[in-house]
Amino acid sequence: MTGQDSDRILARMMTLHPKIIDLTLDRMMPLLAKLNHPERRLPPVVHVAGTNGKGSLLAYLRAMLEAAGYRVHVYTSPHLVRFAERIRLAGKIIDEEALSELLLACETANGQTPITYFEITTIAAFKAFAETDGDILLLETGLGGRFDATNVVAHPALTAITPISQDHAEFLGTDLAGIAREKAGIMKPGAPIVIGPQEGVVLDVLRKTAEKLGSPAYIYADDWSCTEEAGGWHYRGRGGIRAFPEPALHGVHQIANAATAIACLDRLSDFSVPDTAIAEGLRTVEWPARMQRLTRGPIVEALPGHVEIWLDGGHNPAAAAQIAESFRRWHQEDAKPAFLIAGMLNTKDRTSFFRQLAPVIEKGHCIPIPGEAAATPAAELTDLARAGGLDATEMPSLMAAVAALEPALSEKPCRLLISGSLYLAGQILRDNG
Repeated sequence: MTGQDSDRILARMMTLHPKIIDLTLDRMMPLLAKLNHPERRLPPVVHVAGTNGKGSLLAYLRAMLEAAGYRVHVYTSPHLVRFAERIRLAGKIIDEEALSELLLACETANGQTPITYFEITTIAAFKAFAETDGDILLLETGLGGRFDATNVVAHPALTAITPISQDHAEFLGTDLAGIAREKAGIMKPGAPIVIGPQEGVVLDVLRKTAEKLGSPAYIYADDWSCTEEAGGWHYRGRGGIRAFPEPALHGVHQIANAATAIACLDRLSDFSVPDTAIAEGLRTVEWPARMQRLTRGPIVEALPGHVEIWLDGGHNPAAAAQIAESFRRWHQEDAKPAFLIAGMLNTKDRTSFFRQLAPVIEKGHCIPIPGEAAATPAAELTDLARAGGLDATEMPSLMAAVAALEPALSEKPCRLLISGSLYLAGQILRDNG
């Protein structure tokens, strides 16, 4: 079987339910039973929920655990270029032949029973993890927590919740306390919970949920913290204060993400990861489309060498605020102006996204996301960007936007940010990654 085979099977799976997202666990259990409950045959599980930073946290954990010699399974979503990216088996992305066989087995077992795309592909991932030797599984929720398809793991070794903010309002609402309750649904009785930096109302919900379940909580600022230092940073937690090198992932928020990973390792009692392995993981960690600098491809070739091109899939106001803070700090160091090309889905808080970026961007161009039914039309996105205070212009495509910006980008050293959607980032990485 080939990648085309898996693509055809995945396309058929998209037709098994009229909705892309339908939050319930009721459809999961019958198919899991037919497949001999792979969710009960997994290695120790670290289950992660949150709004921003989930993927980065798992990337750090994978790098650190692998540096210590462990075989690490990973499940993340969405993918950027190909579906196989979502499933890592003992350190390696699943190969296309194995993926096709896995998907076909799950499709055959399910038949025409209604089930969402994310549900059946998550079950397929569980089957792969159960049938492949591994020491630990790093499991990322898709959306929310309580009714997320990943939340069928009854006894995780550890749960973790990264910073929570508003996103996916059409499914989770806009009330932060309510969103926190949904994401707190991954907590399990007695299982330790690591809580990353949170707003007060969110922290209150998470703390009370942990207390109710008897889940030992390891909370940012109370039990562990991190501080930037010249040339590196310090982590305070179990074992006192420890010094570590700057992480390979860019952005001011990445130290907090790295610290959250160390906090998780502190609470994984059956795993030994020395500080040397943690430092190695910090140096080697990779997570595409998260403040990633592009160094090859048509965009790089179309622009002068003094233009730094940064790609980030951030798509909510909290992510935009983190990006803006990084660009603000960089500008204080070298005074390089910044420009923006953005494409966004119509489900996002677009004006607030642009409002966060406007103070650090000189000029922006808004583009459509080809092939995405939920993409915001460029004209509408431009109006929303202007409402957020950004000097923005509508463009028909990415390369048209690059060409329009080229005169300004040629004047002097500067930065170009491409952001607003992981779907846009994935398309760009196909040609420039």
